[in-house]
Amino acid sequence: MAHAEVSRAAPLVGWRSLGLRAIASLLVLGLAACTSASRSTSDSFRLLFNRQVEATPAQVAANRYPQIQLRAPDMSAVMVLGYVDDGQQSWYAGKEAVFQLDRDGLVTGTSGNGRQFSMRILGDSPFDHLAAVTTAVQVQRQYDATPPYAVSVPVSGTLTRRGTDKVEILGRPMQLVRFEERLEGGGMSATNLYWADATTGFVWKSRQHLAPGYAVELTQLKPYRPAQD
Repeated sequence: MAHAEVSRAAPLVGWRSLGLRAIASLLVLGLAACTSASRSTSDSFRLLFNRQVEATPAQVAANRYPQIQLRAPDMSAVMVLGYVDDGQQSWYAGKEAVFQLDRDGLVTGTSGNGRQFSMRILGDSPFDHLAAVTTAVQVQRQYDATPPYAVSVPVSGTLTRRGTDKVEILGRPMQLVRFEERLEGGGMSATNLYWADATTGFVWKSRQHLAPGYAVELTQLKPYRPAQD
């Protein structure tokens, strides 16, 4: 599966308000009321939705847009792809939130309701050739967050290939390779999980930490495929 090129050091890009309103109102499968901001760093990344929204095969098939199931401690939503800008994919999770993913399925940024988060990998990324990773490799990251106005917070990851798991997506069973990435530094002590195609390295499902104590789970329902595919 081919993917668009992406710049790993690209900063968080804001969404286009007109496109966000139009696409979110037509395509997002569920929203809920906002909550107030919390004092903790973890809560500063919350997406402010409480209603649980799950996709069905019929809903996904009926929508021609690429779709991702998002699950977070305080939100479930079906995100739709809005646009791709210099390799960065902008996915809408309601009127107030947008997620940015790179071609490898990593969350590189979020925006919404006055909050911003961005992540970049320094140097070569093993996620560019994930299927070839057989031994533990190091990943150097930097995080920015507003609030709490943190800039270039260093976090070190150790990415390790584990066994093969059976993962079911929309009723379809898949045999995927599980990768674990242990994160340390900048207040982070957590493990990211990735379930990837053994041949292409495409990440079908992942659990990624955006802040200490706050993780999101992403499942590709209808993956984005560039025009050349």
